[in-house]
Order: sequence, then structure tokens, then C-alpha cells
Amino acid sequence: MTGKAYLVGSGPGGLGLLTMRAREVIDGADVVLYDQLPGEEVLSTLPEGAELIDCGKYGGNHTLEQHEIEALMVERVREGKTVVRLKGGDPFLFGRGGEEIEVLREHGIQVEVVPGVTSAIAVPEMVGIPVTHRRYASQVTFITGHEDPTKPESALDWGVLARLKGTLVILMGVKNLLAIAAALTEHGKDPQTPVAIIERGLRPDQRVTVGTLADIAKKARTVGVRPPAVIVIGGVVNLYDEGSVPGGTRASREGREDAKNKAGDR
Repeated sequence: MTGKAYLVGSGPGGLGLLTMRAREVIDGADVVLYDQLPGEEVLSTLPEGAELIDCGKYGGNHTLEQHEIEALMVERVREGKTVVRLKGGDPFLFGRGGEEIEVLREHGIQVEVVPGVTSAIAVPEMVGIPVTHRRYASQVTFITGHEDPTKPESALDWGVLARLKGTLVILMGVKNLLAIAAALTEHGKDPQTPVAIIERGLRPDQRVTVGTLADIAKKARTVGVRPPAVIVIGGVVNLYDEGSVPGGTRASREGREDAKNKAGDR
């Protein structure tokens, strides 16, 4: 017996940005392997008759290691089941979906990828920050703030990133925010470049904190910023208007005033 595997992106949070194809595939699943990133609204609609396997990471502790997740997917598909690996955002943007599809293919398993709306674009734009803008940024670069710790050295060239004139969008960067800001400024990025951190984007407890490379780590520490969060660096942060969206903080107001006094494209 052979089933089928699906790598499904749930979008940035909430049912409104879950695609119709994702909904169809989830509802037809025999097994759903999920973590906490899709959010409670999406997770509350998982099919009751399916086997639901929590693969989340809580407080630094992995419920299942990556190799265990992959082994479970292979095992359940070989039992003839329809298996969904449900991920937040898009499964191929820093979601380890690329690794999982490799394993599934190595075992000769049929797999379909269901793209999702990525939080790297959707979360900033829902608070009024476009990742590109003719005045501020003609390019956008997505980077991970949490690389594979087993790699001998970073794959990120901070010298190149610091020289880019467009927008930097960082996922999974809260823990290393101080080091990220320091690396960019040490390599020549203007310390007054605007920065926005959007926590828990598109959820009821969404929060936005705004500052500059020089002070964002301190502000984040003061207000207790926690993941999941999307970090946006560049002149487009000037377009954030706290009054037009929910979730602002005192740090946001102060940072926004600082940012609006700075030059446009960083």
C-alpha cells in the first residue's frame, strides 16, 4: 500500500489567508503533522478523524526531531495513508520543506507541494509596510536569522547584506537580533536605518515595535519581544503608521518618530 504526502503552507496565520487547495488537502488527510506556527485558528479546524501529530518546538525543546518527522511521514505513507505536513507561511521559505521533499523522493513517495502565503511579505504589508517601494527599495532580500548550528560557518555575507540598498526581511531572527544589528552596522550599514519587528503577525495579539539598527535590540528587550516575528530593515519601515493598524507599542511610537526623521532609502 502506498499513500501520498503533501507539504502544505498554511499562510501567515488565520483562515482568511489559507488557500482553497490547502483547505481541501487538509480536510482529506489521514495524518497531519503540524507545529504551532499555523496558529490556533487554523489548527482548530484540523480534521477530527485524522491522526494529529504535534511536531512543534516549545521553549527550545523539539517535540520531534527533524529526522523523526521525516521517518513518520515515510512510515505513514507506506501504510497507505494521505499525509499532510502542515507548515506556517510557505513550506519552501525557511520551512525545511526542501529537506523533507528530498527524503520523500529518496523513498519513492509521491508528494505534492501546496504553496502558502509567506509571512515574509504578508505580515509587513498587513501593518502597512511594503517590502518594495519605488522611493525606498527596488529589491528585497529574505534571510534566516537562525542558520543550521552544525554548519562550520555562516552562509550569510554580512558585508554584502550591509551594502544592499533595498529591504532586508529576516525570519526567525529574534534570538539573534543584537548580533544581526551589530553585524550590519559593523559592515557599514547606517546605524539609523529603520527597523520594524512584527510579532505574531495577523493574530489578535499582534504587536509592532519600531526603532533603528542602533537601538532596536534594546527596545525589543525592554518590551519583551518574542518569536514568532518578522523583522524588516530599510526605508520602507518609514511607511508604518501605528494609527492605521492594531498592535502598536510605546516602542513603536518612539521608533516611528525616529525613523521618519531619517533619510529614505537605506
